[in-house]
Amino acid sequence: MFKRLIVATDLSPASFAVVSCLSGLKSYGAEQCLLLQCLSFSDAASTALSYNTDLLEGMLNEQKNILEKQGFTVEARTVFGAPKQEIIRIAAKEDYSLVVVGAQGQSLVEEKLLGGVAYGVINKTIKPVLVIPTEKKKGEDKACEPVTRCTFNDHVLLATDFSEMADNAFTYVEQLVAHGARKVTLVHIQDKIRLEKHLTARLEEFNKYDQGRLENMKQTLLQKGTPQIDTEVCYGIPHEEITRLIRERNAQLVVMGTQGRGFVGEFFLGSVSHNVVRKSVAPVLLIPGVR
Repeated sequence: MFKRLIVATDLSPASFAVVSCLSGLKSYGAEQCLLLQCLSFSDAASTALSYNTDLLEGMLNEQKNILEKQGFTVEARTVFGAPKQEIIRIAAKEDYSLVVVGAQGQSLVEEKLLGGVAYGVINKTIKPVLVIPTEKKKGEDKACEPVTRCTFNDHVLLATDFSEMADNAFTYVEQLVAHGARKVTLVHIQDKIRLEKHLTARLEEFNKYDQGRLENMKQTLLQKGTPQIDTEVCYGIPHEEITRLIRERNAQLVVMGTQGRGFVGEFFLGSVSHNVVRKSVAPVLLIPGVR
């Protein structure tokens, strides 16, 4: 399902952590990687003044070798232009099935990856984006590592609000299950802020109805052969409840729909998905809405 990947890199320690933990995607059919470094023209000029270009090329080749040792066929490419636009353009034009970015890290041009390039990618891309959180290794100033082990198929958590976007994300969970995902947790959060003003008296009614909808989704997945499926309806602030469940349930991959419009509006799987990405200790697979 994810045969061809773009792996975005800025050659930061965080990007080395990301490329080192992608072998788990092979269970979902991943075979080919485009290791893509994008430099704006101003960044390219400043980088050329501050770094030895042979050193940068060597770092890119080192990441290429890391991916090849995991069994991928890899093309390493450096392009010039607005990074987020180039990643989005290449993913669409060359029909890559997934874009992989790191959730943290300081780039060579002093820009936090998620705050800059990657954030623009998850806002605008029409392709699924896998965001992998990283953190600094203890006692090491520059080295990074993934926050959790990147197995991707041990435990998949889907957060849904039953919208069209969420339904589209569920079709990807069906494919993950068909490719061997071992456990799935289906989660719906009753939004405290929306309900507490006028609708808290109907909370039990809503819970019963939504639990039934989760049960229908569960039955669909059971037909695909998943050995274990849990469902849960919670009450609270959606992104807080989702990130709590990720930790408590030890989810290894979170799947959410996104509208690709950033923080404009208050759709559950628009702004909430971005907040989950910021706080999740597990990789988050964002599925853009059908356009």
